[in-house]
Amino acid sequence: MPDKLTVDLHPIFRSDRDVDNAVRNAILRAAGQKVPLVEIIPGKGSGKLKSRVVALLKQPHLKKLCRRVEMAPGNDGMVLVHLK
Repeated sequence: MPDKLTVDLHPIFRSDRDVDNAVRNAILRAAGQKVPLVEIIPGKGSGKLKSRVVALLKQPHLKKLCRRVEMAPGNDGMVLVHLK
């Protein structure tokens, strides 16, 4: 069992639908496989993609799977999602 799952959003950042699907699928797959940590890499950029990811993680069906969402210490371009 892996200790973390990583999702890099750089290749799909132009499509909102692809970003939503990638984040949602990663969280659901990690919850199903009992992986405790998901690293989502939106990149540093202007911050629009990171704010979109954080807003997506606040949706009720994903929020109930997450224990904690934080920005990686020392790396502004990564969101860490700790699952229950």
